[in-house]
Amino acid sequence: MLHDYHDLISLFNGLFAQEYDTILVAGEQEPVYLPRTEGESYHRIVFANGFFQSAMHEISHWCIAGSERRCQVDYGYWYEPDGRSDVQQKLFERVEVKPQALEWLFCLAAGSRFYVSVDNLNASVPSDSADFKRNIVSQARKYATEGVNQRSDKWIRVLNKFYKTSYPEAASFNLESIQ
Repeated sequence: MLHDYHDLISLFNGLFAQEYDTILVAGEQEPVYLPRTEGESYHRIVFANGFFQSAMHEISHWCIAGSERRCQVDYGYWYEPDGRSDVQQKLFERVEVKPQALEWLFCLAAGSRFYVSVDNLNASVPSDSADFKRNIVSQARKYATEGVNQRSDKWIRVLNKFYKTSYPEAASFNLESIQ
């Protein structure tokens, strides 16, 4: 199945532009969330380099962010760029579990592959992401069992309809199927 980021833009903007004044935009560089400013009509979720996976990841952050966070650049989150120390990487992984677990649900709903992102390719010591992966699996199962918030649920259902998939179930999430 072909996964074109243009479809995600069309689906997302059709679903959320009016209700949340938020649009999905393909960027050329690093992803960023930009709240509406004077002269702008919409809040913008800018994903990296037209990558389908980047769009899904940035949408997951938006779905998790509350109304106050959605008024701040990049939701006001801490972010240390690539090349993080081991301590910084552990902090990164702790805050990325929920967005990456939600992203996995979105990917399944779109019939696409999910890839864990440790986002630290230039670290002096490679990260052991085994715990991170286990935590993502656990959180994804929890989302599938206990449910997700309204925006996430709407997004999953739109993806299901467009890609002709079924709603993700807890049994779909295991270490063997994670990259």
